[in-house]
Amino acid sequence: MGAYANAFGPHAPARTYVEHAHKERRFDAGEVELNHVVLGRHDKPALLLIPGQTESWWGYEKALPLLSEHFQCYAVDLRGQGRSTRTPGRYTLDNMGNDLVRFIDGVIGRPTVVSGLSSGGVLGAWLSAYAKPGQITAAMWEDPPLFHSEVNTSTGQSLRQAVGPVFALMSKYLGDQWSIGDWDGMVTAAPRELPRWLAAGYEGRQPGSEPPQNLKEYDPEWARAFWTGSVSASCDHASMLSAVKVPVLLTHHFRAVDAATGNLMGALSDLGSQRVRKAVEDTGQRFEYRSLPKMGHSLHGQDPKLFASTVTEWVQSLG
Repeated sequence: MGAYANAFGPHAPARTYVEHAHKERRFDAGEVELNHVVLGRHDKPALLLIPGQTESWWGYEKALPLLSEHFQCYAVDLRGQGRSTRTPGRYTLDNMGNDLVRFIDGVIGRPTVVSGLSSGGVLGAWLSAYAKPGQITAAMWEDPPLFHSEVNTSTGQSLRQAVGPVFALMSKYLGDQWSIGDWDGMVTAAPRELPRWLAAGYEGRQPGSEPPQNLKEYDPEWARAFWTGSVSASCDHASMLSAVKVPVLLTHHFRAVDAATGNLMGALSDLGSQRVRKAVEDTGQRFEYRSLPKMGHSLHGQDPKLFASTVTEWVQSLG
C-alpha cells in the first residue's frame, strides 16, 4: 500500500477538500448526493456546467462570475468527483446522465443550456439526446472525446490509442477509491509506462510530493471504468449522436497524430469531429463548429473570458 491508501474522499473531508469562494450545496438525487454551486439571478437563463474527468466544479471558478452576468449558473460535481458521492461499480454514462436529469428537475427546475468539458462534454451529448423533453434547450460540447473515449469505437483512434495509458496508470497505482494510494509509485512509473508526450505531464513531480488537489477529489475508479470500457458499454456514441434533439456548439482544441504510432494526441480527431458534425446535422439540429487548435484541453480553465463570451454569444445567436 502507498502512503495515501484510503486517504482521500468524502470519508476524509479534512484531508481532501479546501474552501472556495462560492457556497457549496448538496442535492440528494437518490443513489448519490451531488455537490454543486449556484451563481447568478433566477431571471437569467439557466446554464448547467459539467466538469471533465479529474475536475471538480471549481474548475469553473474563474469563469463563473463572468457567466453569471448573463446566466444563472449551476456548476456540479459528478458522482465520484469533488464532494459528490463515490459509487463503486456504478460509473457509467447512463448513470451519470440520469443523475443530471434528476438534478435539472430537482434543483434547476426549468429548461437549461448545458456546457460540458471532455467527458463532461460527452455527458452534454448524452443530455442532448436522452434528457427529458424540454429539459435542455442547447448544448456546448467543449473538446469532448466523442468516439475517442470508447475502447471499441466506430471512428478513428480508440481510448487506448491516446490518453488511455494515463487512466491505466492511475488505476494501477491509486486504485478504486484510492485503495492503493501509491502516488510516489505512480510518479516514478510515469516516465517508463507512458508515451513520452503523456509522461511530460509528470515532469517535475518528485516522490514525496503531495497529489494535486483535483486528484484528491477524484475517485480513480473513473480511470478504470474508462480504460476497461465499462463507462460507455451501454452507451454507443454513434447511437447517442443520432438522437440529439437540441442545437449544438462543438469547440475542438489541440489535436495531432503521432507519425510513428498513429496515436491521437488530443481529445478529438479531425475525423471524429467530421463524424460528429454529420451525425448531428442528420438529426436536423443546428450545429456550429469552432476550431481552436492552439487551445489546451480546457477552454474555461485556460481562457475564462473567451469561454464565457463564446457561450454567451452563441446562446444569444439562438434567439
